[in-house]
Amino acid sequence: MSPTPLKVALVGYGFAGKTFHAPLIAATPGLELHTIVSSDAAKVRADFPEVAVVNADLVRAVADPAIDLVVIATPDTLHASQAHIALDAGKHVVIDKPFSVTLDEARAIADHGRRADRLVSVFQNRRWDSDFLTLQALIERGHLGEIVQYESHFDRFRPLVSDRWREKPGAGVLLDLGPHLIDQALVLFGKPQAVYADIAVQKDGGVAGDYFHLLLRYPRLRALLHASQMTQATNLRLAVHGTAGSFIKSGLDTQEDQLKAGLRPGAPGYGDDPRLGVLIQLEDGEPVSTPVQPLPGNYRTYYARIRDAITGGAPSPVPVEEALRVMEVIDAAQRSAAERREIVL
Repeated sequence: MSPTPLKVALVGYGFAGKTFHAPLIAATPGLELHTIVSSDAAKVRADFPEVAVVNADLVRAVADPAIDLVVIATPDTLHASQAHIALDAGKHVVIDKPFSVTLDEARAIADHGRRADRLVSVFQNRRWDSDFLTLQALIERGHLGEIVQYESHFDRFRPLVSDRWREKPGAGVLLDLGPHLIDQALVLFGKPQAVYADIAVQKDGGVAGDYFHLLLRYPRLRALLHASQMTQATNLRLAVHGTAGSFIKSGLDTQEDQLKAGLRPGAPGYGDDPRLGVLIQLEDGEPVSTPVQPLPGNYRTYYARIRDAITGGAPSPVPVEEALRVMEVIDAAQRSAAERREIVL
């Protein structure tokens, strides 16, 4: 680790910046939360009185030669333009998911990063969800055998349309929650052969898709990715079935709620999930259920690996090529839903 911490400028102090990025950066050794770009200085200083606040002026913030890394946590439509500004200033860049609004924009950012010889990564924090880490461990230990059906849910019950940019035209749950579910599936199984998607507006008065159901087709495996904001029974998170067993997990990872409640990463109990999963396997022809203690989640791992990638040449935790593959699936899903057909990749 470099003896001098990397100085980070965080752009945006809305939900993502305040809840996730700022506390994770501040809690990661070797990183220093140096500057926050926000129009609400009072909100920032209430949480981080020692951090410099630049009033919504990204060009000024990235012109500071002390800044090493720029983290973009603003509405999706700003990601591309702000990433280019940061790269033009010679800074490394982390972008909150989604990478950008379109695949072409994401490819342009990736190309710019290569030309500038700067790290570009997308904040796919849910690779370090408790449930996902637990599933990976079960697969690696052979408890499930070959996976033939993978079902991943991110359901909520939010029936009223709110005045948030995520519910405006051009946004919606595919760009909001889709990157999490798609990225996890690609980490586990790689690029699918084809994508089929159904996207719908189910809320009264809604204008952005608040429901999606994606089918990723592999030679034998079928990966089903589902998100809804009109589901009252929101417990199911994972239902994974293989040739040697099944794994069922209910309840979302606890870290988001913990961070919203002010629990800091590294504090006792952070990342712990008290809700057990279930491993179901046949013994003498009969199904036997075994409780599975979830592994602790830890989003701070992402930023620790970003630090190591910049200072020591370690692999990026989310290489730009992997972030582009997520955008390719999102693009295929949008076309599939519009044309009502499967899109071959």
